[in-house]
Amino acid sequence: MKIGIYSRSIQETFFPIMGEILSFFNQRSASLHIHSNFASQLRENGFNIDGVKEFDHYNNLDPELEMMISIGGDGTFLETVTYIRNRNIPILGINSGRLGFLADIAPKDIIEALNDVFDHKYTIENRSLIGMETSEPLNCEFPYALNDFTIRKNDQSTLVKIHTWVNGEFLNTYWADGLIISTPTGSTAYSLSVGGPIVVPETNNLIISPIASHNLTVRPLVVSADHKITFNVESRTDTHIASLDARTFFFEKSMSFSVKKAPFSIRIIKIEGHSYFNTIRNKLMWGIDKRN
Repeated sequence: MKIGIYSRSIQETFFPIMGEILSFFNQRSASLHIHSNFASQLRENGFNIDGVKEFDHYNNLDPELEMMISIGGDGTFLETVTYIRNRNIPILGINSGRLGFLADIAPKDIIEALNDVFDHKYTIENRSLIGMETSEPLNCEFPYALNDFTIRKNDQSTLVKIHTWVNGEFLNTYWADGLIISTPTGSTAYSLSVGGPIVVPETNNLIISPIASHNLTVRPLVVSADHKITFNVESRTDTHIASLDARTFFFEKSMSFSVKKAPFSIRIIKIEGHSYFNTIRNKLMWGIDKRN
């Protein structure tokens, strides 16, 4: 089995677990492909990874990988997506971080989860992405996001006015600090922090959520993911910030943006007992009530 591993880095407390992971794959005679920066950290800390192949970009990632493992938090998982892109390689998220909606396999469950993968005891969830288009060139190699696209002001004082259209029909001018367009996957991320709804992944929707709206009657809006949403920004300053997940870009206010559902999806491995609703209950602690 050809398996990729991506991680920014791991803490020393995770070293014993990483040793178990590498030992497991060695016993299963798996062919490992590890991100070059992470491979360097492993070597520097005494891990034997002789014979592994390395990658550092989408272009030199083996397209025949059968699985990619993301080790870290949700931010690491989102970075992993930029290496997979449209190749349909399923991702397994191992949580060495904090909350972990996408990276939902806890350290104590890792070996059991890997055994389940090799025994085909898992399902695949297809998650939609947002695709971004701009009226002028923007230095963005991968104009897609699994969680969200945002437009934000570039200073601490003035509001921005974001004129918004849906399928060419004017929706609203948002007076706010910014605007978030979220996928269902991203509904538990930035959108949730500004009061947006939780939307289950299999729904074909996008969520429009203002950031610190200056109009109290403006609320998050759920629209079909088949719609095209267009924006122009107006403010006293010339430069603003757009982001795709954690990737940030500065742009001039003369630029307009459009977002819509991407023509491909990301495949996420879900182990038995790690369903979406199970993750929601555990991560948001919905069951922490003595009446339950």
